Amino acid sequence: CGDLQVAVPAQLVEAVRRVPASDLLRGHDTHTLPVDGESLPFYWLDALLQAGTHHASDSRGQTVVVVRSAAQRVVVQVDEVVGNQEVVVKNVGHQLSHLPGLAGVTLLPSGAVALIYNPVALVAVYADAAHARADGRRSAAATPADGESGATEIEFAIPPPLQAVATPPRAPLVMVVDDSLTVRRITQRLLLREGYRVVTAKDGLDALERLAEERPAVLLSDIEMPRMDGFDLLRNVRADPRLAGLPVVMITSRIAQKHRDHAFELGVDHYLGKPYSEDELLHWVARHVDADIPA
Repeated sequence: CGDLQVAVPAQLVEAVRRVPASDLLRGHDTHTLPVDGESLPFYWLDALLQAGTHHASDSRGQTVVVVRSAAQRVVVQVDEVVGNQEVVVKNVGHQLSHLPGLAGVTLLPSGAVALIYNPVALVAVYADAAHARADGRRSAAATPADGESGATEIEFAIPPPLQAVATPPRAPLVMVVDDSLTVRRITQRLLLREGYRVVTAKDGLDALERLAEERPAVLLSDIEMPRMDGFDLLRNVRADPRLAGLPVVMITSRIAQKHRDHAFELGVDHYLGKPYSEDELLHWVARHVDADIPA
């Protein structure tokens, strides 16, 4: 969009379409766009990114991208979809890990750096600000000047940056506890893609040390781990007044009913057996994160 080029994980892209300018105008009026009979939330991508970009719509229409993340779908308008390519994804450093929707960074073949975003995660944080920013642009030449005929091109003025988003809110923190480095990395990558901040621990003792530093919005824990297993970790969490209400989701290969019953006796909120569906895990994380946010 404009001079800005960003990447989106291909598995999130449901469709790329050309939409007539008239439909785009109605979409920006209502903040929704119909897709396959369903009215989906509609945004300019650069407005979600809080970037100032000139826009022009013509009779040929413009490009929109339908993005799906877990059970959520949104539509974003872009100037161009450049292409699809395999890249090496690098995790962002600690300084950028708190930014909502930022899933990673990569180098393009040209040598340019491209940030990787999840638009659905951006919507969760910046929806209202994006609409306000987009609405502020739409004050330009919809009415032709005297002596001029009506034009098909519509120009949009760029407003000053919104003060309300000068300091972005911190994304919810999720703790992942598992003795497998591979599992920790895969789960971390999934959650970062969804816009969460992630802290990892290799066992229960490691998790308790990190819990003393910052309370997460939700805790995901394996059961079988060295030094302190998931049951003992859960027992310690429920015994700590500061952590007693922390949502805990067990993710384990122990799927026997006796293990489930024991976990619920100790106070687990949800129990997932391995292998699990990513959408199911994201559903429970989102549910517990929303419930943990103070009103």
